[in-house]
Amino acid sequence: MTVFCTAAHAQVQDTIVVARDGSGKYRNIQEAIESVRAFMDYTVTIYIKKGVYKEKVVIPSWVKNVVFVGEDANNTIITYDDHANINKMGTFRTYTVKVEGNNITFKNLTIENNAEQLGQAVALHTEGDKLAFINCRFLGNQDTIYTGAEGTRLLFADCYIEGTTDFIFGPSTALFERCTIYSKRNSYVTAASTPKDIKFGYVFKECKLTAAPEVTKVYLGRPWRPYAATIFMNCELGKHILSVGWHNWNNTENEKTVRYAEYMNTGEGASTQSRATWSKQLKKKEAAEYTTENIFKRNDDWLVTVSK
Repeated sequence: MTVFCTAAHAQVQDTIVVARDGSGKYRNIQEAIESVRAFMDYTVTIYIKKGVYKEKVVIPSWVKNVVFVGEDANNTIITYDDHANINKMGTFRTYTVKVEGNNITFKNLTIENNAEQLGQAVALHTEGDKLAFINCRFLGNQDTIYTGAEGTRLLFADCYIEGTTDFIFGPSTALFERCTIYSKRNSYVTAASTPKDIKFGYVFKECKLTAAPEVTKVYLGRPWRPYAATIFMNCELGKHILSVGWHNWNNTENEKTVRYAEYMNTGEGASTQSRATWSKQLKKKEAAEYTTENIFKRNDDWLVTVSK
């Protein structure tokens, strides 16, 4: 007898266990990824036990519908230590984890680039669409998170992100909800390169911007490309955020095109009296456009699935 199943009924949940101590099927995360069938139409969970995994991880474009779940966010650590000045490597090869596949979720993990501060050093490099990071930690210095592909959609919820300069950068559409953003040096938090024809770049909602005690002069962002779009909404901005708020990357022409905005932020760094005149304070009606559905142009159950 032939049984025909709808997509909803065909969801198969497989679990692959990775453990450094040998108690799982694999000792390395990359080995587990290589075992996943290409272009799956069901979900596979890769459960990663506590431990330090020193490896350079690539999730290729043919891997989709995978959930990476760490046993503990503080103690399940993926780490590497490449930086841009090793053998003229350049920024874009320094990643610890590179995600090329679509519909990938990470939960309860730390992704770290612990290179010495000798150049750009990416912890997370994304190129896939519909990627979610839930309760994850991203540790690094310059260029910690590179959201590297135009038109892709990323969600960071309840995450901790630290860095020094431009430590969240790139062209993707990314929503950060309830994240802690920790500056380790007087510098810049974001460097978006949003394309001109994409409305939403980086959207921070209900996030908390903090800093090391000695850090006192941090900009919310500077434009890596002229149409950079970044907004902070209902966030708590620490006293380390400069009163001007935004930087033009030493190019006044950028002031005519950037899309920098804020709405109802609080904290010692939230005063708008001296903000850059070319940034914007949104009105309530304008802020109402920044819904999850609008930001992601969502027409499927992606985020419903992620939240489970």
